[in-house]
Amino acid sequence: MLLLHGFPETGLMWHRVAPLLAGAFTLVVADLPGYGRSSCPRDSDHHASMSKREMAATLTDAMGIAGYERFAIVGHDRGGRVAYRAALDHPARISHVVVLDMVPTYDVWDRADARLALAYWPFSLLAQPAPLPERLMAAAPDAVVDNAIAEWGSSPDAFLTWLREAYIDALRDPARVHAICEEYRAAAGIDREIDRADLDANRRIICPLLALWSDRGGLARWYDDAGGPLGLWRRWADDVQGQSVSGGHFFPEEDPATTARLIRAFLESEGCRQKRTERDADPRPG
Repeated sequence: MLLLHGFPETGLMWHRVAPLLAGAFTLVVADLPGYGRSSCPRDSDHHASMSKREMAATLTDAMGIAGYERFAIVGHDRGGRVAYRAALDHPARISHVVVLDMVPTYDVWDRADARLALAYWPFSLLAQPAPLPERLMAAAPDAVVDNAIAEWGSSPDAFLTWLREAYIDALRDPARVHAICEEYRAAAGIDREIDRADLDANRRIICPLLALWSDRGGLARWYDDAGGPLGLWRRWADDVQGQSVSGGHFFPEEDPATTARLIRAFLESEGCRQKRTERDADPRPG
């Protein structure tokens, strides 16, 4: 199982969840390209080097090098965007996908309004042209982390001092700050275009998908007209299940036991095992 984090975190976000899953699964915890201790891709036209397509390809290749040809992928926030892109682009490699507190990038922007702009400012601010967002974030990395912790519905008590400091330190590197902004620029542009092309071509996620979201955040309120988060995900995937989880955006830190229990139950469910067996036996490519 590959575990991927979101903004403004690193792979350390799994420090409470991973031990609860380690007895049942082999875990790989990665920092997203450009985040934490991962290398920063070179800039490219249209911010393509930080697109979710490129990030998913990099991480899928890395898993293959490590000896894992087929694996489950779990992503929170930005990591969830990489996770579902991996499931779309590499269907033979991904057995299950779990997305935590996020919906597809195309749908976020297609339905964006003042609520998104005010509640989750990174979507619009960090997507602005360089160097403005880089200078702002690098000037006050502690304010960036503290705002996310305080304003996105989670209890600050869930973040130990050493963890908060680690997230702040990760934003002190100008190269990583730039890479993160490039990732948000990609989400506002090329990622939306790739998503729209998939919708137009009716390309779908064929592996089972679990969506979990905060019962305090925007996902629990903003998308009722589309059937909520599950309604949005069913536009993209054939086999979707999920539910809200008590807590804020960072509910894996707030309630690791529930998060781990729901992920494990999903991967070990009879329906998922049956679908995996059928696909493994199918000789068709992909």
